[in-house]
Amino acid sequence: MKKIVISLAIIFSCSLDAQQKVDNASREASPIVKTASGSLRGVTEGGVSVFRGIPFAAPPVGEYRWRPPQAVKAWKGVRDASKFGPNCAQAGWGAAPGSISEGSSEDGLYLNLWLPAGTKPGAKLPVMVWIHGGAFVFGSGSQPDFSGVQFAKQGVLLVTFNYRLGRLGFFAFPALSNEHPEEPKGNYAYMDQIAALKWVKENIAAFGGNPKNVTIFGESAGGVSVHSLLTIPAAKGLFQKAIIESGGGRDGVLTGRPIHDANSDRHYPVSAETIGKNFAHKHGIEGTDAAALAKLRSLSVADIVDGGQETDGPGGLPIYSGPILDGKLVVETAESAYKGGRQVSIPLLIGSNSAEVPAGFVNAKSKEELLSNFGNLNKEIEAAYDPDGKTDLAKMLTLVNTDKVWAEPARFTANAFVAKGSPAYLYHFAYVPVSLQEMLRYGAPHASEIPYVFNNLIERNGFTVMPTDKEVARMMNVYWVNFAKTGNPNSKGLPLWPIYNPEKNEVFEFKQDGSAGNILDKRKTRLDVMKMAAEKP
Repeated sequence: MKKIVISLAIIFSCSLDAQQKVDNASREASPIVKTASGSLRGVTEGGVSVFRGIPFAAPPVGEYRWRPPQAVKAWKGVRDASKFGPNCAQAGWGAAPGSISEGSSEDGLYLNLWLPAGTKPGAKLPVMVWIHGGAFVFGSGSQPDFSGVQFAKQGVLLVTFNYRLGRLGFFAFPALSNEHPEEPKGNYAYMDQIAALKWVKENIAAFGGNPKNVTIFGESAGGVSVHSLLTIPAAKGLFQKAIIESGGGRDGVLTGRPIHDANSDRHYPVSAETIGKNFAHKHGIEGTDAAALAKLRSLSVADIVDGGQETDGPGGLPIYSGPILDGKLVVETAESAYKGGRQVSIPLLIGSNSAEVPAGFVNAKSKEELLSNFGNLNKEIEAAYDPDGKTDLAKMLTLVNTDKVWAEPARFTANAFVAKGSPAYLYHFAYVPVSLQEMLRYGAPHASEIPYVFNNLIERNGFTVMPTDKEVARMMNVYWVNFAKTGNPNSKGLPLWPIYNPEKNEVFEFKQDGSAGNILDKRKTRLDVMKMAAEKP
């Protein structure tokens, strides 16, 4: 009998031990974190815990359309955070006329985060917050390209999020200006970004992140957003470092339509409220009172999205919607702030790609037409971009657009930060994968650095991953991680990336052969003449 009891005890003990291991594994696979609004259950995949679809603001629908983000309603129990939330409403690519893209919704204010599995509260991991691009009319934080797995594997907690897009993100109308006069108006996308950063500040410690070591980074419209956050007073103190990838820096570039360059925007200057009235008129809504606003709020989401990038209404009236100098939230442009030294004093990493776009900002059907865009600087432009008369038009257009919109403004921004005593690291991404070199003969196009920054190479559209691609991705990802951890991208085993020195004509280049290093900037003549064009009276 005694032997039977002992045997049963051993079996029971082993069963308990086995069950404990199963329970521990289950807890690791489904980590639970308590936030200010309620508890969340994530998932663990390959040593990385992921929490998806976390609401950081209430749905901006109904009466909250064109209002600042409202507080999240707390929930009871444990909320599933294994799946991404909807994207913010957008036309996207391939959406049918009069509809929004599949998977998008006006209820789209959700964020996602990746962290090393088993991270405990109080671990104080560095935090990186990614702001997606997409011309302020498409994109989301849940795109496969933005997976934070490789950042998490290096001890960084990565956050991505959605923000309102198009006319839902940027809109002004007289009745809106009168409604809730205590609230900021117009730039709802920026308000969403600030709300996401405030969520991070309040909640990230529960996931093991350090709210006092937050790096914001973004590309294209996301980079423009970083410029704005660096200069918006309401964003001060929400982050400690910043990275801008192909985000411009001059007033001439906010969303792909300059606010000061009449050559690129035939409607300049038109007030944001006038644009709002034009949009209302397109939908048969007259007047500017509360009744007209109620009709605007009753429009379908598809009517508001309106094709995503439509800029003109009936009769050619401008209805383009983008960032607004509203005087309350956005009190000045980034260029204005940089020239006055009014940006926040933090470390900055900034750069652009070697062949961003072939047209779109400066357009021309001949070299003569291209040069005519620059008025009395046409001779200087010709000497810089076509010194022997043999540069083909397509290449000239690519380089002119690249330098005017991204490369020179990046250098200008780096100069402004250094002048204020902040360290700046300036890069030039010139790497083109071997499998695409025949197609991309002028250099690295817009957004092509993103898979390398995230070390997330996906074979598609003729791209085949080669060993060199993997090394460039590993290297860039480590530089970005190092910067997030310490404000300095350098570490043992990487080529030295010096702090940018305006007195030297140097830039850190990710080169065509897959190597990287600080070099003399061969673009100097081009960038100098673009500076003259940007700063001429």
